[in-house]
Amino acid sequence: MSMTKELAEQHLGDPAVFCCRRQKGLTISAADLEDPSIFSDMEEAGLLKLSPDGLTVAEVLGATLTQDVEALTPITQDVLDHVNAPAAARAAAPATDTPAADAPAADTPAAIPAVRDDGTLHIRIDAAEHIRGLSIDLPLAGGAPKVTGAPAAPAAAAGAGKKKVIRTLKKQHIRIKDAVIGTETKIADGILTIDGAIVERAVKEDPLCKRLTLDVIHPDERHIYTDTIMDVCPIATKVEGALGEGTTKVADGVVFLLTGVDEDGVQVHEFGSSEGYLDEKMYFGHPGCADENDIIIRCHAVIARKSGMTRPGPFAAHKCEDFIIQAVRDQLKGYEGEVVREELCEDLRREGNPRVVLVKEIMGQGAMHDNVICPEEPCGVKGGQKNVDCGNVPIMLTPNQVRDGSIHALTCIGPATKEMTRHYIREPLVEGLAADSELDLIGVVFVGSPQVNDEKLWVSERLGSLLESLDIDGCIITTEGFGNNHIDFIQHIGQAGKRGIPVVGVSFCAYQGQLVVGNKYATAMVEENMDAGGFENNIAGCSCVTKEVAARAIQMLKNKMAGVAILPPEKKWNNAIINANNRLLGLSETALVESGTLH
Repeated sequence: MSMTKELAEQHLGDPAVFCCRRQKGLTISAADLEDPSIFSDMEEAGLLKLSPDGLTVAEVLGATLTQDVEALTPITQDVLDHVNAPAAARAAAPATDTPAADAPAADTPAAIPAVRDDGTLHIRIDAAEHIRGLSIDLPLAGGAPKVTGAPAAPAAAAGAGKKKVIRTLKKQHIRIKDAVIGTETKIADGILTIDGAIVERAVKEDPLCKRLTLDVIHPDERHIYTDTIMDVCPIATKVEGALGEGTTKVADGVVFLLTGVDEDGVQVHEFGSSEGYLDEKMYFGHPGCADENDIIIRCHAVIARKSGMTRPGPFAAHKCEDFIIQAVRDQLKGYEGEVVREELCEDLRREGNPRVVLVKEIMGQGAMHDNVICPEEPCGVKGGQKNVDCGNVPIMLTPNQVRDGSIHALTCIGPATKEMTRHYIREPLVEGLAADSELDLIGVVFVGSPQVNDEKLWVSERLGSLLESLDIDGCIITTEGFGNNHIDFIQHIGQAGKRGIPVVGVSFCAYQGQLVVGNKYATAMVEENMDAGGFENNIAGCSCVTKEVAARAIQMLKNKMAGVAILPPEKKWNNAIINANNRLLGLSETALVESGTLH
């Protein structure tokens, strides 16, 4: 497949290979050369063998062929009348984590680089498409790139980045020392007791739920069989104000775990199932999971025969579990226990900083793919709306609403890539973007992934219109799972890109979930995979957004908005790129190894 002039400019330093047979006397142009992005596949198939004596694209363009040459032949000096000067080597730059189908490299901006005496690479960009007067200091030996705005005129700098608080949310974490099943539901002296008979009332909440059982699993008791993990839900309740403001109490040290089968014993799951020993089937410490020292209250649901692959079946299990959690919430409201810590969350504006939005693509394909948005209680079910019933259209929430449990996850997708309810109340990208003093986080958009392609396009176009109307300078788009929803994911990236909005994509792709569609805007991609082989490994909460993933995505967005070059990835997933990017950001390598980010 021959190249266009524009594509050739992106591959000037790559090997030059004729795409077809060419005759003596030809003046070589881009149209005569094969696209280097497919060389690795051609080499694997035995169709191409590159030569160590081969020239680069930059060295052969405009030269005249002195003899006939066959197709797929590397071009060497002996067949040309002259050779151009070699292309300059690319400067060091972070690379995109995830190979994107048909995604060309990002354009290199006009920048003035210089290496200072202290070993810092200094790049000054006098004008870029979205930001003017940007100065970047990048430690060459590693460390977090420092990006600071330098306005065009002193007057424009006045008040830039100054916080304007719109509303505040206080989250009080109340210590729970133990949990037991007893004869009444209460909290006293740090001990949570749940009435064992409550399951008889809870099961009546939905006729599709046939049986419920409760038990308590302590941290040293996790080598115990569990059915598939449908959700991990924190215990949180409003004591003042609505979701996103006022005061919320959160039980610290204890979470609910929902598991489920149908009456025939079929696991309630879709792509992959996490039944097995609990200590082997959950990635403890990840945002959506139980933490290392958490007490787990397991609620096991048996739902109606053959209802597991429908929307009502799994929802019945969540609805009945929420009845039990609500009884605990009611006790937590009035309990004046030990406050382990307080979080003060702010919805705010930082005027003069780049305006950014986080887009969270969530499942909305019907069957068991659904989520509850804005329930009455944090992480609850009652009073919320399902995104499928809302047509999967984009819904804007404030960062505080997300951090206050405005999403209850119903989705039964692959366990490793599923963002469970607890994930959203402590989503690392929301936390990271909200805390970043160099950015102005406008809000968080939740958009569903419909099943039908026509609906996918329609919903994605609505997202594009919304992003345009917000007049933002950049956005990060994430999706859980992989496969069908990657169609929407790439559409969303395209909707932002074609409007001139710098965009970073975050997803699990790796080996098993490689993108099968792409576009020219998918040039800044961040990989979530934490499995050494690159697979959906059926370990709940393993390959989702973590603090390390969020740090890479946020820095990549800053680079993208500033016009800093982002190098293209290798043709196939390579975790070494992720490791290199983590080191470039100065993340602790010891911590990354312990967390599984480094392999």
